[in-house]
Amino acid sequence: MGAREYMVNIVGLANKAHRFAFEVNDLFFERYGSGLISCGSLTAEVMLDKRETMIDAVFCIHGTVGLVCDRSLEAFDQPIQSDRKLVFKYGDADEELSDEIIMIHRDTERLELGHYIFEFIALEVPMKKLHPRFAAEEAGDENPDGKIIYSSSPSDEPDEAEDGKVDPRWEILKKLK
Repeated sequence: MGAREYMVNIVGLANKAHRFAFEVNDLFFERYGSGLISCGSLTAEVMLDKRETMIDAVFCIHGTVGLVCDRSLEAFDQPIQSDRKLVFKYGDADEELSDEIIMIHRDTERLELGHYIFEFIALEVPMKKLHPRFAAEEAGDENPDGKIIYSSSPSDEPDEAEDGKVDPRWEILKKLK
């Protein structure tokens, strides 16, 4: 599978919306970057809305990719669902203006969508790759707000040992007050 399967000839497109469907499999990941993801089975639907000065592109990608668990080193399938939008504006040069806006030369005949599909899939891969059996365990460990919580005793008094005596180090510190 070459990059030609992910090329769209935009010169021949009428100024209206066009739908394209692409299959993403192991050969795709060999071509576009097997370092992060080496296997998977996904479908990428791309809606191109061609106009006089730009092309709106909506990418809907869904399926699974094969990952290796960071904790157990077991392979597992990670579900992927990505809905992203890009705008290709016609201009004098090829240039990425922002994450969502790409300038393409007026004379561009084809758009190569494969690397955009790969980028959108890669953005959905979690930083911490955990096998699903660890996911519930991990979710319980993390604070949903991402804040660090410190526990403290209800009073300013130092904690007493089980036998009711105060640690002598605390006694010395109390004298400094």
